[in-house]
Amino acid sequence: MEEIIKFANSLIWSNVFIGLCLCTGLFFTLKTGFVQIRYFRHMIKLLFTEGSSEQGVSPFQAFSIAIAGRVGVGNIVGVATAIAAGGPGAIFWMWAIAFLGSASAFIESTLAQIYKVEKNGMFCGGPAFYIEKGLKSKKFAVAFSIITIISCVIFLPSIQSNSIAVSINQAFQVPTWITGIGTCILLAFTVFGGAKKIGKIAQVVVPFMASAYIIMALIIIAFNIQEVPAIFGLIFRSAFNMEAAFSGVFGAAIAWGVKRGIYSNEAGQGTAPHAAAAAETSHPVKQGLVQAFSVYVDTLFVCTATALMILFTNQYNVIDEAGTYIVHNLPDTDAGAAFTVKAIATHFPSFASQFIAIALTFFAFTTIMSYVFIAESNFDYLSKQKNIILRWAMRVLILLTVFNASIQEASKAWEIGDIGVGAMAWMNIIAILILQKPAMLALKDYVAQRKKGLDPIFKPKELGIDNASEVWNKYHPHK
Repeated sequence: MEEIIKFANSLIWSNVFIGLCLCTGLFFTLKTGFVQIRYFRHMIKLLFTEGSSEQGVSPFQAFSIAIAGRVGVGNIVGVATAIAAGGPGAIFWMWAIAFLGSASAFIESTLAQIYKVEKNGMFCGGPAFYIEKGLKSKKFAVAFSIITIISCVIFLPSIQSNSIAVSINQAFQVPTWITGIGTCILLAFTVFGGAKKIGKIAQVVVPFMASAYIIMALIIIAFNIQEVPAIFGLIFRSAFNMEAAFSGVFGAAIAWGVKRGIYSNEAGQGTAPHAAAAAETSHPVKQGLVQAFSVYVDTLFVCTATALMILFTNQYNVIDEAGTYIVHNLPDTDAGAAFTVKAIATHFPSFASQFIAIALTFFAFTTIMSYVFIAESNFDYLSKQKNIILRWAMRVLILLTVFNASIQEASKAWEIGDIGVGAMAWMNIIAILILQKPAMLALKDYVAQRKKGLDPIFKPKELGIDNASEVWNKYHPHK
């Protein structure tokens, strides 16, 4: 089984896929005219300009659900593993995939809004919906939906629940099986209330957990402010093979930077569109811009904070593909959260491991919440009826996955999780590359309406977009 998992990972996360992710982001960046730069200030404004409704969550709640999925273990453990395998240069490639990927996130989230549906009194949508309605391919949509459910029920929660259990065990000596049971109980109480309940929880927890972690990082950065130019110089030189010490991991820097960047911010993966579709908004582009901003929050803010803490304090190792240490600052230390713990401990030795354990728990738990939401959105797509028994069976399976992963080895959890991320991303990126026209028409319409001084509303039929959601009929033209 281990050999099968490793083979699947090597097949999914090939150099072809790494190149596809970068090229797709670059293509959409140019196609949209650098939408992630032009509308940066507008993105922030949109977070707070519209409220929720009976059918949908507010843009900020949808943003929080997406951030709950993006800001997670990847920001603490993922960054450390990227540095361990690719050196400091891997951080630049995480930035690159975040910048380019924000354009991909804009496209996928705008499409999710265009083709969303109202089901059981709530808005829902995602890649399966826009693949069927936009590409008119039921088989492709069903395949994506099935893979997404499997990934979100079995593959993706493994990393999160394992990280919670391991970090709590290391910090507080709580047996992993007890933490696993506790996580399952909290998950059962919090996530089965639907998208609106998840949104209410996430909009409180997510800003708190991200703020606390970033404040801690800023304090450490302030202590080392004089080293900022040197560290950024090291990152850029290593990223472009101009640092002799890290020339042996130049290729790995690109591969691991992109790989962990995608795992962290999920741009193009196809998970965030599920949250985007649940939002109440008058124009799809509004939510597309909000979701593009969430990529910045995840990688350019949180991941960079982690990377700087580790690099400032030299609390990291770097190992090449042959298993030879290029940098060996931490003997007998595995790549992962330990790098971040030791970085914080250089300034706050009394509570570093406890702080990281609590932060990881917040990050990972809200991410599991988002996976449940995504799984249920795809269940709604496949199911034409309520099917309460099957729905509850899926929920129970998620709980079993969470508990089982809590008592497994961390390396197995990461390998399994990577399969889920890659499988979804392959299918979604192909879909949005083919189905880009409706999103581009929506962007052009949005820009035109704003130039007239209007608050844009969306009328898909007037733009020649077929099979768009009937929801848009409730918005009336400007008089």
